[in-house]
This record gives sequence, C-alpha cells and structure tokens, in this order.
Amino acid sequence: QVQLVESGGGLVQAGGSLRLSCAASGRTLSSYSVGWFRQAPGKERDFVAAISRSGTNTRYQDSVKGRFTISRDNAKNTVYLQMSGLKPDDTSVYYCATSQLLVARTLTSYDYWGQGTQVTVSS
Repeated sequence: QVQLVESGGGLVQAGGSLRLSCAASGRTLSSYSVGWFRQAPGKERDFVAAISRSGTNTRYQDSVKGRFTISRDNAKNTVYLQMSGLKPDDTSVYYCATSQLLVARTLTSYDYWGQGTQVTVSS
C-alpha cells in the first residue's frame, strides 16, 4: 500500500504559477505511473496529467497543454505538477493518484489517492 500527500496549493492571481507536490510513503513511487486529477465544486473529478514510472511518457488534458508540466523525482519519491499561466477555471482541489497502467486518464485506472490540495485562482 502507498500513502500519498499533496502539497503546494494556495491562492494565486490569474497568470501566476504554482508547483504542486505529491509525496509518497509506504512503497516506492517508482513502481507506479502517477496522475493528477482535479475536482471543482459540484463537478466531476477530471484528469489533468499523468507520468510513467520512469518519467519518459507523459499525457495531458488538452486545456492544460503548454501551461502545466508533470515531472517526477524517484529518488525523492515525489511527483510534481508545475502550473503556469493559471486561469480562474483552474480553480479546483487537485489530487494525485497511482496506477499500474501507462499514463491512463480514467479514474478507475488509479488505485491509491491523496487527500487533495486546494488551488484557487483569482481573476
């Protein structure tokens, strides 16, 4: 079993940047692909980005391509989501999760989830 803890969320103005971190304990994160998802109030949880075990493969939701970058440091057992050019529509709780599949984008492909970190973008 793996425990995930997200951090780095906060309040930022439109156009600003944040870096989210997803730190793992219990098992080595390099055993898993990792995805980021987000959920706004009253909406479904949506795929944002995913990265393969080695970091070679990545996948993004179209709306964040060119603005968000997912990366990982397996030595630190941590995955990151660098977000720039933030928009009010990016306001959500952001979750990281692990998968045995390669950069999957569906919720059911992910096994372990963190508790989420709030990102709020003001206009």
